[in-house]
Amino acid sequence: MDDLEPQLEPLRARLAQARASLRLDQKRHQLAELEQTFADPGFWDDQARAQTLTKRASDLRAEIADFDAATSLCDDAFAANELALLEGDEALGEEALELVEQLDAMLDAIELSSWFTGDYDHGDAIVSVNPGQGGLEAQDWADMLFKMYARYAANRGWGLEVLDAPAGEVIGIDHATFIVSGRNAYGMLQAEQGTHRLVRISPTDEKKRRQTTFAGVEVLPVLPDDIVVDINAADLRVDVYRSSGPGGQSVNTTDSAVRVTHLPTGIVVTCQDQKSQLQNKEAAMKILRARLYEREQARRDAELEELRGPKAEASWGNQIRNYVLHPYLLVKDVRTGHETGNVNAVLVDGRLDPFVIAYHRWRVAEAGSRQAKDIQGE
Repeated sequence: MDDLEPQLEPLRARLAQARASLRLDQKRHQLAELEQTFADPGFWDDQARAQTLTKRASDLRAEIADFDAATSLCDDAFAANELALLEGDEALGEEALELVEQLDAMLDAIELSSWFTGDYDHGDAIVSVNPGQGGLEAQDWADMLFKMYARYAANRGWGLEVLDAPAGEVIGIDHATFIVSGRNAYGMLQAEQGTHRLVRISPTDEKKRRQTTFAGVEVLPVLPDDIVVDINAADLRVDVYRSSGPGGQSVNTTDSAVRVTHLPTGIVVTCQDQKSQLQNKEAAMKILRARLYEREQARRDAELEELRGPKAEASWGNQIRNYVLHPYLLVKDVRTGHETGNVNAVLVDGRLDPFVIAYHRWRVAEAGSRQAKDIQGE
């Protein structure tokens, strides 16, 4: 019977490191202060503030509970391993091995959460999928990605609300915009932002030739109500029109769809999957706020990059990930090198976690490397 202690010791070290990086003691103190605030008279008078604080408390409880569960699992694994060796019990040894595997997976999730340090990383996300080069088949590819993300959200127990997903001219969708709600949704889904490339035998080509198509994915945070984004009503053009495609009752019989154009920037947002014109306008404004906020953040980041000096160009193309269905089966992320030949697990079952985790591990390592170079250059 194998002694599992050589596998367990690194896991215990990772647990200790996660405790430090998550600042668990500080978060327990923050949670206690929040729970005292909830008892204050008039706490619910300001609904936006109350909802923000209660969600923050819920996130803190979840983080603390996950770490406590991992700590308990680690103790159980050490105890099971020691007892299995002492008694020579193979069944107990197998149980200890299962606990080691569970602990490893749990630590992956905890470490991933500890990497999310942005203001909105732990919150919800607005995701847009748009066809790129590839003609009508790019619309089919956009639809495949949309369904992949819907399954991924379901796998993680996240909610998904479709805001706009009109059908394509012949196949697929013209575009899709949806909100993914759940813990760390924005942080996790940032791994998907960029261009996705598909290589396959064309389903519409009579000669069955191979075709390459592209689709772009944009990921934005759902901004809390207390974040102010200055939008002048005079800068907006709001158009209403009849919704297209399937929808709820009366969606296709009234002018309920809304298109909002921000004239100074040219940003256009459409929404047609809500039940009323008012709901569609509110959803469109939520997306516009997020895009204007990200635009301002990008401008500030660009100014910082300019101060740092010229940036080397990437050594690969625009795509962040390749999905090859012919002449072989492969999904490969060009940033991290992570790959799998089980294409159906990714595209059909939405098993994206290995790619998402690999991306964030790579992102954190890259950030650390750049920081070290900046320090050496000072």
